[in-house]
Amino acid sequence: MSTNIVVPLPLDFESVTKLPNSHAWTLVTTDSDPAATPDTVPVVDLLCPNAASLVRHACETCGYVQVTNHGVPSDLISQAELQTGRLFSLPTQQKLRTVRSPNGLTGYGLARISPFFSKRMWSEGFTIAAGSQAEHARQLWPHDDDDHDHRDSFCNVMEMYQRGMMRLAEKMAGLMLGSLGITAAHEDIKWVKPKNGCSNNPQGVLQLNSYPVCPDPTKAMGLAPHSDSSLLTILHQSNGIGGLQVKEEGIGWVPVHPVNGALVVFVGDLMHILSNGRFNNVLHRAVVNETHHRVSLAYFYGPPMDVKISPLIDNHDHPPLYRPVTWQEYLDFKATHFNEALELIKNDVKVM
Repeated sequence: MSTNIVVPLPLDFESVTKLPNSHAWTLVTTDSDPAATPDTVPVVDLLCPNAASLVRHACETCGYVQVTNHGVPSDLISQAELQTGRLFSLPTQQKLRTVRSPNGLTGYGLARISPFFSKRMWSEGFTIAAGSQAEHARQLWPHDDDDHDHRDSFCNVMEMYQRGMMRLAEKMAGLMLGSLGITAAHEDIKWVKPKNGCSNNPQGVLQLNSYPVCPDPTKAMGLAPHSDSSLLTILHQSNGIGGLQVKEEGIGWVPVHPVNGALVVFVGDLMHILSNGRFNNVLHRAVVNETHHRVSLAYFYGPPMDVKISPLIDNHDHPPLYRPVTWQEYLDFKATHFNEALELIKNDVKVM
């Protein structure tokens, strides 16, 4: 006998004038140190001769960095942000045509970390992977005549944006690992340099996020604290609209304000494993506001799904901290254990 699985859906934010109890969090504070100004957030020019050492320092200390001169055209980023805003401004019933299936990866829906929290988040998301934008665009705009331009614009921009993100992700992965003395010639990471026509290439997933205007932002959470399951994540924030915060030890939640022309790069859990714990997979979250609708575009970059990831830096003084794991295995593990997943795959931990 089959069982119908009910998929929780994002709130129809336009119809809400008060914060529902389902979305009301307790003690949502910024609790950041006054000394944690935007100047303390690392910004690295990738054309700088010592960019690699600066990136390594940022990865080892705080786990994220804003990069400029990254090679992704500013007009492409602007177009991707524009298309993202247009997508989320569609009527709710139109967006629900692309709702993510219970076991699906792509489409419209809630943040994947939602089941780990008793309260809902003040956000909605749209996931794109492996060219899925074409299928979803036909669902969003099914009429040939009226919707043709919308479909083409959305598909073309998202395809070009993903290509640009993949190139930058490969560059950043090479830079980050190279700063530790690990090159693409290493047997375990040859996939970092992809080959045309090869199925064993890195993977990328694009997550579009929407944080609508909130009637009571002091009690709402846009995206709850988490680290990313990727090797690295590249994030674009709406220009001039803050909301991203990172957790810094001994300080608290620090705002990461958008820097004109910069993209935020996060160390993911898999990069933390590869570096044998040297690179910090930073906790981050998103808060909301009562005046501006904010969007962000997050590109998650990882290895081929069946490639084992294990620490590449180990010696007698620093033995491997973690057991080998594929990206798919780690995603499955994190889907069960969430932020405890890394701790449970340590070499000295037995999972019950």
